[in-house]
This record gives sequence, C-alpha cells and structure tokens, in this order.
Amino acid sequence: MEPSAGRCVAPSVQTDVPARLDRLPWSRFHRLVVVALGITWILDGLEVTLAGSVAAALQTSPRLQLTAEQVGLTGSAYLAGAVLGSLFFGHLTDRLGRKKLFNVTLGIYLVATAATAFSWDFYSFLLFRFLTGAGIGGEYSAINSAIQELIPARLRGRIDLAINGSFWIGAAGGALLSVWLLDPDVLDPDMGWRLAFGSGAMLGLVILFLRRILPESPRWLMIHGKPREAEGVVEEIEARVAADTGQKLKPVTKTLVLGDPHKTTLVSVARTLLMHYRGRTILGVVLMASQAFVYNAIFFTYALILTKFYGIAADKVGLYILPFAVGNFLGPLLLGPLFDSLGRRQMITATYAISGVLLAATGWMFHAGHLDATIQTAMWSVVFFFASAAASAAYLTVGECFPLEIRALTIALFYAFGTLFGGVGGPWLFGVLIAGGSSGEILWGYMLGAVLMIAAALVTLKLGVAAECKSLEEVAPPLSSGQRPG
Repeated sequence: MEPSAGRCVAPSVQTDVPARLDRLPWSRFHRLVVVALGITWILDGLEVTLAGSVAAALQTSPRLQLTAEQVGLTGSAYLAGAVLGSLFFGHLTDRLGRKKLFNVTLGIYLVATAATAFSWDFYSFLLFRFLTGAGIGGEYSAINSAIQELIPARLRGRIDLAINGSFWIGAAGGALLSVWLLDPDVLDPDMGWRLAFGSGAMLGLVILFLRRILPESPRWLMIHGKPREAEGVVEEIEARVAADTGQKLKPVTKTLVLGDPHKTTLVSVARTLLMHYRGRTILGVVLMASQAFVYNAIFFTYALILTKFYGIAADKVGLYILPFAVGNFLGPLLLGPLFDSLGRRQMITATYAISGVLLAATGWMFHAGHLDATIQTAMWSVVFFFASAAASAAYLTVGECFPLEIRALTIALFYAFGTLFGGVGGPWLFGVLIAGGSSGEILWGYMLGAVLMIAAALVTLKLGVAAECKSLEEVAPPLSSGQRPG
C-alpha cells in the first residue's frame, strides 16, 4: 500500500492470532483459564448468598439491628457499587489490558469484604457492601472479555454459560457455610455473620496465586499495536497445549487484516453502539435488565420470604438456598451445549420464555397459599434452572457481539444499564413489599419479573444474533479492521 502524498499512512498488519487460538484443542491451559478467571463468579455467588442468608441475622444482630427495608438497601448498595466499579474498571481494562486489572479489582474486593466483617452500624455496613460490589463489578469486565478471547469459538457458548453458572457453586458454598456460622448454639449471633463475610476474603487470596501464571489476552495485544507480543503469547500457549495434549496442532490459513489501532472515545463508542450495532444494543439492554430484576429482587430477599412467611429459623435458611443453588448451576451446565448446537437465538428465546411462564405460575401458587417452604424451594429450583441459563446467555451475548476494542467497556455498560434498570431497585422494592406482610403485594413483584422475561424472549426472537461457533472477529469485526457489520 502506497502512502498518500503529503501524509504518512501506517501499513496494514495481517495476523492469524484469532484463527490459531480458535483451532486449539481443549487442554489443561483452558481449564486453568476457567478456574483462575471463572472463580470470580463463585466469589460473587458466595457474597450474594451470604448476604441473603444472613439477612435475618442482621435484623437480630445486637449491634446492627437492621430493618427489612435496610437489608434491601444493602443489597441495592452492593449492586450500585458493582455498576460503578464495572464502568470504571471496564474502561481501564480496554485501555490497559485484561491482566493488569485482575489484581486491582480482586484487591478491592478482598479489603472491602474483610472490612464488612468489622461493620459497627448500618452505614458502615452499607459502605463496605458498596465497595465489595465495586471490586466484583470491576472483575466482570476483565474476566468475561478475557475468557471469551481465550476460549475456542466452537466451545465458547457452553464454556461461558458454565462459568457464569458457577456463581451458584459459590451460592451453594455460602448456603452451607451459613448454616454452621448462623447456628446460635455454635457461635454468638453477632459473630456468625461477621465470619461469614470474612470467609470470602480467604477464598480471594487463593485466586491471587492462580492468576500469576495467566498471560495477557493475545487478541487485546493484537488490536493495540503489539502484534509481536501477541505472536509470542500465542506461541507459548500453543507449546503448552501441544505438550498437554500430545497432539500436533493443525496449520491455519485464515488471517485478519488490521489498520491503525482504534482510539476509543465516548463519541466512537456511542456511534458503534447506537448506529452500527443498534439492534444488538437494544437486545443487550433488554436481556440484562430483565434477568437482573428477576434475580436480584428475588434472591436478595429470599431469606426474608422464608423467615417471614414460612417461619424458617435464620440459621436454617441456607438449607433451603442450597437446592435452589443446585438448580441454578445445573441449568447453564446442562443446557449450555445446546447454545452451540441449536443456536443462540433459539435457546435464549426458549430459556427466557419458559422461566417467565414458570415464574408467573409459582407466584400465583405462593399467593394462593398452595406452597410451603419445601415446595416453594422446589418450584424456585425449576424456575431458575431455565432462568440461570437465560441470565448466563445475556452475559455471553453482550460479550461476543461487539468489537474487541470496546468489549470490556461494552460489557460494563450493559451490565450497568441492566442493573440500574432492573437490579438496584429490585431488592429495595421487594424489601418494601415483604415488610408490608401481604402475599398479594409480593405477587405483583413476581408478575412484573415474569412479564420482563417473556418480553426479553420476544425481543430475542426478533433481534437475536447467530454467533454460535463463529470467531469473535466474524461476529463483530474489530474497529481497526475498517469492516462494518453486515
């Protein structure tokens, strides 16, 4: 390519990095990526479950004595922190790299969740929950973008859903842990919930060690003018995979042509989302908002439902959350392969619609008095078997359907918009409805969630993207390639 007269034009760069990463066989390296990065979701599950399980204990704590509405507000504070943390660190992740932000966001989480254990009143507890959420929110952007950029295209759907579903491994662990920690015969009532939050910090320390051996995303290096570094990282990964599997790697011929690195600005981000990818933007907001409302509203206040309407003791709440968590984990794990085989649009539509219908039916049965604590838990387990796969698919969609240059920021933006619309107010709203003591008022909240899920299914039917088994660059060409979506 000849430079234009009077100005210098940087030459194009031809790279086969994406094709080389996508053709790799599954190996120990990929399992390390899943464990070291995906464990963030386990941490989030642990945090959210402990917060839900100790809700009643926080009300009876001699030190805190929180009201039902204050418990709901602390859940909203956690989500608000996650929103702001996601936006701030998401921007830095796209600018500075996936790996550089790992320890920063994890460090914030470790300090904040440890500080939560030393809360002395409602306002200190609220602040530390906010900061804990900020650390977890910052993790979302870097973790989800890095995982999708390192996992082969043919497996991206099922792996991404399974990782997102691992939230519920943390939830199950938190549920079991709370049963022991909140037993008044074992620990002082004001000590159990403090140790519960301190346990999250201990798990975080393990993650710090695992992440030391992970490389920077070669795709990030590729689009930031560092092709030689990207090549070097890919060569190291290929050597590790070949040694692990004993397989000779297939040669690749597919390449991608890149121009100058794209300089991300607010204008370029807005243009990309609102002009070039308008339909995908609408889809992402709807998917994230609907699942955020249903999950955060119901799960953050589930312990209050069990204690207030079914008379379950605070130290036994974890036993009822455990099967609920199991159903949520099995949904993405078992349904995940279908997102790669049957297709994204078909499975996202189905899981959102089924969970919405089941949610409405369960809400009506609760209001009609046909349920006890055991049956209620069984019904929720079935509802969220499908809803969990739907929610995980929302994160998959916003991660793979936009260009590499703005992937982390895009994940943060959609998480923020969805959570602000459907998540932050949800726990507070249900806290108020539960405090009113009327099952009829709570039914309206459940019905609102059902309508949102069914509406999301209809939107997906119209705007869903067939991204299954395609490279990230094929689904959304890098901005530096000069290509536009077809």
